[in-house]
Amino acid sequence: MPEGSTAASVRPGLLRGWECLGEREASSGVRPGDPIFLSPDYQVDPLLSRYVQSRVFRFYEVETKRNYATDIALLLTFLWGRGKSWIQATGQDLNDYEFWRQEAPENPGQIGGSKWNRELAAFTALYRWAKRAGWIASNPVEMREVVGRDGAVAEVPVARAKDARASNVRWLTPRTWRLWADVGLRGLDRDGRQRFGWAGRLEDRNVAFVRTVTSSGLRRQEAGSLLTFEVPDVPPAGARYAHGRVAAKVTRSKASRTFYVSAGAVGDVETYVESSRAWSVAGAQRAGRYDRLAGMRLVTEVVSGLKPRVRWVERDGTCGERELGKFTWQERILLFTEGPGGPEPLWLWLTEEGLPLRPHSWNGVFAEANRRCEEALAPPRHLRSDPHKVYWPTASPHASRHSFALYMLVVLNELMDRRYGLTAAERRDFRLLYGDPWFMVQGLLGHASRETTVNIYLAPVRHLQLASLLAVVSAPLDMPAPGVDDVFARVAREAEGIVDIDARLSPDGVVW
Repeated sequence: MPEGSTAASVRPGLLRGWECLGEREASSGVRPGDPIFLSPDYQVDPLLSRYVQSRVFRFYEVETKRNYATDIALLLTFLWGRGKSWIQATGQDLNDYEFWRQEAPENPGQIGGSKWNRELAAFTALYRWAKRAGWIASNPVEMREVVGRDGAVAEVPVARAKDARASNVRWLTPRTWRLWADVGLRGLDRDGRQRFGWAGRLEDRNVAFVRTVTSSGLRRQEAGSLLTFEVPDVPPAGARYAHGRVAAKVTRSKASRTFYVSAGAVGDVETYVESSRAWSVAGAQRAGRYDRLAGMRLVTEVVSGLKPRVRWVERDGTCGERELGKFTWQERILLFTEGPGGPEPLWLWLTEEGLPLRPHSWNGVFAEANRRCEEALAPPRHLRSDPHKVYWPTASPHASRHSFALYMLVVLNELMDRRYGLTAAERRDFRLLYGDPWFMVQGLLGHASRETTVNIYLAPVRHLQLASLLAVVSAPLDMPAPGVDDVFARVAREAEGIVDIDARLSPDGVVW
């Protein structure tokens, strides 16, 4: 059943005799958002339903649940074609399925190593659970033991792809981000003029979000689930950054941390709140959209302190209180406050209808901006035919995080080497006291492991002697800085994966 649906939302007579569906779901342990697996003959698999309700599956993130359910359903369809259920699968069945997914010439939708490894992780979790629960005698996923860097022995699937990329990492240099935002979000052409027919719908919202993530390094879910009162105040004149706290429950590590965001981004957010956001809220109030929202919680007070607490009142008058950091993003959507025109969302980013924009919906905003950049910047003969996208920039929410990490490494190295004029010995002492720039960037990103920061996010510059590359830095990533642009141009030429504006993206240098 789709998330949030209940028997009360079903039209009368549509499911005659099932009016108490919501109560029956609750009594059997089915929760809103739980996937239900139906076979081609419309039978529900009771064992898979048990798996969905197990601790293993229930504690996955929402997106992981969605992905794993899709992966398992594809395997079930493959096995159904062989006349088998999933508990009858053998190791050979899985080997054949792997070949079909990755190598079979007759398969028009072959997948790469990274996608296969995710599917394999879904199957491994399912069959491990089934083996422990006694539903199968042996695990069809062949495993082998490996010794990790810390000396610990772990089991991994034999079928793990060796050609998988460690991460879908992409970096854009500061000036490339500015071009992408101007063309993709603000509707400008390659000459900086407004394109004909540009409507600019929610332009201020989209620009504010992008400047927020590129200058803070927040993940899509972290930035996408901010509440209005969590946005830092505009810092005093002359200050370039403001700082706030990202709530524990919306982070990957489930630990709160401080984030820093540029003053310009905070200003853009304030402009958005006072303009198109206020307009969409007023429209939703007039249309009564908030009156029909089930589960609304009207916040009466946010108690400050080391662990801020939120107090609210339900529609039925029930009062509640909880630490702010313990609200999931799904629960944050339901938090409202009493405004001048009635209840309005505390969720910062709203749709045109005044309803919360869910974090994963930002992918669509970025995809549309990428399409505009291609149309405006690609020479006709390269339109939709350039696999390297060298004539126009493409971005994703997570690319902003990668780019922020790269930018901050450059800035922090410059501060240590140039502004403080440290000698080699003094730099060693500074590192002992405060940690090196890699450690600082790790803290800004909220990584538990320094290895993730160094080997994935900052791989392009891991081998470079940054001290010889750096220029004086005087502005955040989202502001023009010619000195830094020159530095990044040099880094982009020497490292793979960094997208920078070169002659092919310059109006004067494009060969048509």
